[in-house]
Amino acid sequence: SPKSGRQSEIVFIPKKIADRLKDYIRFRGLTLEQRVFPLGYTGAREIVKKAGCIVGIDLKPHDLRGHAATYASRAGAPLEIVSKVILRHANLSTTQLYLGKISDTEAIRWIEYVFS
Repeated sequence: SPKSGRQSEIVFIPKKIADRLKDYIRFRGLTLEQRVFPLGYTGAREIVKKAGCIVGIDLKPHDLRGHAATYASRAGAPLEIVSKVILRHANLSTTQLYLGKISDTEAIRWIEYVFS
């Protein structure tokens, strides 16, 4: 079920991925009631943990959310987009805590970029 606890939830994905998912669903003959990827949290955790071991880090599925949000934020995505689309937070303040602080070097880089 979605992180909100609701029966269903809208998740934003790029059109290219949506088109591929539609093809996959048609190919597999799935109905609206069936899960596209019937993988639970435990299975996902094992896959992510193994990937982390390969590169020598302790990694959990939830870490990937944080990395995606940080990457998007550092690439210039507006905070509102990171909050609503990637993290699906109801409040921007939650997202701000999630992203943490930026380094002085990064702050200087952005100031130079904005005022160039």
